[in-house]
Amino acid sequence: MDLRNAVAVVTGANRGLGRHLAAQLVDRGAKVYAAARRPETVELSGVTPLHLDLTDEASILAAARTASDATLLVNNAGINTLTPLVAGGLDAVRLDMETNFFGPLAVTRAFAPVIEGNGGGGVLNVLSVLSWLHPAELGAYAAAKAAAWAQTNAVRQELAPRGIAVSALHVGYMDTGMAAGLPDDQKADPADVAALALRALETGLTEVLADDTSRFVKQSLAAAPAAV
Repeated sequence: MDLRNAVAVVTGANRGLGRHLAAQLVDRGAKVYAAARRPETVELSGVTPLHLDLTDEASILAAARTASDATLLVNNAGINTLTPLVAGGLDAVRLDMETNFFGPLAVTRAFAPVIEGNGGGGVLNVLSVLSWLHPAELGAYAAAKAAAWAQTNAVRQELAPRGIAVSALHVGYMDTGMAAGLPDDQKADPADVAALALRALETGLTEVLADDTSRFVKQSLAAAPAAV
């Protein structure tokens, strides 16, 4: 995909990896809609702030009408409620699933006809090593990301005939607010991850493993769960 001519919608573009993705897309010459639940918090030059709330279908549909020239969707926004599946509150489990699975699906459904109508393009889903690695204390988040991985693979097949390429980005912990409590030497630089993801889009990769952790865990999937 030629990012120099892309019109990108990046969700969660007000901070973390989303901010880096939006900034680097601008640097590559793309037009960028920087989507956030609170667009007033977007502090990037060269972008168009866009209101989009993953849990509000009306805001998603309104964003698709506003960004009617989009050719690339980056589903980056998400949350982690830090909730185990059995001992945790069911409302928190549902929030993880609503935000990390149903939210990106709703955005993809809204933007797919837009991208198709503009001649085709791409979708990048920001997933996680926890799509494959499922620690009990992060059960709700891991379950949502595992479901989002399945969603990505199914949607890739569904949208390919419509001229839309779907890619997945898997990464372990990054130096962002979501991983603030971890040692720095365990976290990837989100600027490096963003650059890797965009290069992958340019070369047509369907799956991007952004760090050693993701590569190791993906290679371990054939082992019994206890071994992983």
